[in-house]
Parts: sequence; structure tokens; C-alpha cells
Amino acid sequence: MTALDTAFAASGVLAVVGGLLAVTTRHVVHAALWLVVALLGVAGSLLVLGAELVALVLVLVYVGAVVVLVLFALMLTRAPIGPDLAHAVGPWRAVGAGLLGLATAGLLASVLVPLADGSVSRAEISTDQVAEQLFGTWVWPFELLSLLLLAALVGALTVARRPDPGGTAS
Repeated sequence: MTALDTAFAASGVLAVVGGLLAVTTRHVVHAALWLVVALLGVAGSLLVLGAELVALVLVLVYVGAVVVLVLFALMLTRAPIGPDLAHAVGPWRAVGAGLLGLATAGLLASVLVPLADGSVSRAEISTDQVAEQLFGTWVWPFELLSLLLLAALVGALTVARRPDPGGTAS
């Protein structure tokens, strides 16, 4: 096992553990922070695989914009910081969700494991080709996404500035 294999395995474990903790924690702010850890683990995996541009875009767009926007919206809307017990699910729903997650993982494994033996040829794609697609073909969807995030930020400001229904101003 080479150092690259070890680095890939470590970043993969970091991504999986961060993702599991993001969906199992009862604290909304902690979930957003664990999402950052999971996304950084995925970016590390992409770096090991040699896709530096995609890793950089992932960090800039998702960690740098989406997660910061989520945290900003949580702060503006005065979301509860502690555990959210009002939305707790029963044990049967938790078991059902776990089974659904295992079924999805099994489906992905059934598709991806046969590809791991190397029998399927892989086309070499350069960073220039990815950048051409990203900033040529996909530039408008990214711009629309930025407008959507801006609208979400304005909505968060609007919700945060509403007068308190109890009549007490903070």
C-alpha cells in the first residue's frame, strides 16, 4: 500500500465519518460544521486522485459559500442552538432510514465494485477540458446558483428582521 493509497483511505474515512455525524447529530450548527468536515474529506480524496481543479471548486463553492450561508442563515433566524427534540423521530423511522441508507449503499456498491478491477478503460481528461466545460458550458447554471444563494440570504435577512410576535424587541 502506497502513501497515496493511505491518504485516499484516510480522506475517505474522514468524509464518511463527517457525513455520518452531520446527519446523526441533534445540533443544527454542529451538523453544518460536520458537513464542512465531510466536504473537506471529499476534497482531499479528489486531491489524491489528481483532480485539483474539482477539489478547489468543491472547497470554494460548497465549503466557502453554501455552508457559510447555512451558518449565516441559522444565526440570522435565531435558530435554536441546542438539541432539536421537537423534530425527533421514532425508532421505527430511524431503523427505516438506516435500512434505506444500506440499500442505497448496496446499490452503489453493486455498480461501482465491478468497475474497480480495471477492466473498464478510463479516458484521460485534462484540467483544461474540465475548466472549459465548467466555465463555458456550465457557467450559467453556476451564476443562477449564486443568484439563488443571494435570494436565500435576502430571505434570511427578511425573516430575521421581522418584529417579534410577543411584542418584545431584542
